[in-house]
Amino acid sequence: MGPSIFVIAEHHEGKLNKVTWEALVAGQRLAAQVDGTVSAVLLGHGVTQLAEELASKKLRDVLVIEDERLAEYTPDGYTAALVSVIRHEAPDFVLLSHTYQARDFAPKLAAALGKALVSDCIGYRVENGTVIYTRPIFQGKINAEVQFTDDPPYLVTFQTGAFRADEVEAATTPAPIRSLSVDLSRVPIRTRPLERFREAKQAVDLSAAERIVAVGRGIKSEEHLALIRKLADVLGAEIGASRPVCDSGWLPMDRQIGSSGQTVSPKLYLAIGISGAIQHVVGMKGSRTIVAINKDPEAPIFDIADYGIVGDLFEIVPALIKALEQLKE
Repeated sequence: MGPSIFVIAEHHEGKLNKVTWEALVAGQRLAAQVDGTVSAVLLGHGVTQLAEELASKKLRDVLVIEDERLAEYTPDGYTAALVSVIRHEAPDFVLLSHTYQARDFAPKLAAALGKALVSDCIGYRVENGTVIYTRPIFQGKINAEVQFTDDPPYLVTFQTGAFRADEVEAATTPAPIRSLSVDLSRVPIRTRPLERFREAKQAVDLSAAERIVAVGRGIKSEEHLALIRKLADVLGAEIGASRPVCDSGWLPMDRQIGSSGQTVSPKLYLAIGISGAIQHVVGMKGSRTIVAINKDPEAPIFDIADYGIVGDLFEIVPALIKALEQLKE
């Protein structure tokens, strides 16, 4: 049997976090490349329905750790439970999404196991049987390739949007669900979670949008946003923006996409007047189809765009709106 891969599921208020499916995609792809198996690991209390939802995906099994002390997330509870399971089951890889929750307990988990943690990865490749991970450094200005030099388990977190949740493979028959017993009676739970952290009070969750029209400083002034809003209305899309637009106050901060804003992965991402700085790209590179409109043929956004239009947005966008309106007639 090849390497075993554990994917730690994340959930809140009775629902699996979307990033759980992204992490499963990472696990499934890695398993295919190293001839391994994937298991989902679910912690909580009264999570039968969530376990069944996970079991509908292509997995070796779903491992469920239920305890009253896991009813709500705490770094002490999660770490103690996972240390016990990982030591007993001895997986080769432990994958998580790089959420605030994972950032809270994954370093503690790695330290408790005496293992390294490679965090905030945007991808990986397999070379001669060795997995090499890619992670941004210096605030995303460059990417570094890293690999583990010790023995398993290898703990890795992936950025939100590094993999597409809709590409998770479904099972032909449900995966078996296996309950694991962990004694947490003597584990001191020293913290309790308060209100979940959000970077901004969001009027809209752009991460759930299927279509996004994003605008950059190429729009020149706030008055020209009316044109962008009209295009978004015709497409049935949400409006997003690069940081300069939000910093200028033309759009609220909860519309910002990028390393200091929201991370999105819509079916269609239309980038208008956006140059494609790495800080913006890390927030939208997981989009299924990227269309870029920019007058600079050397703009970095064209490097990741599926379709690119070099030209004046003030000529192209009105023509695009007219064409879309005609299609609806």
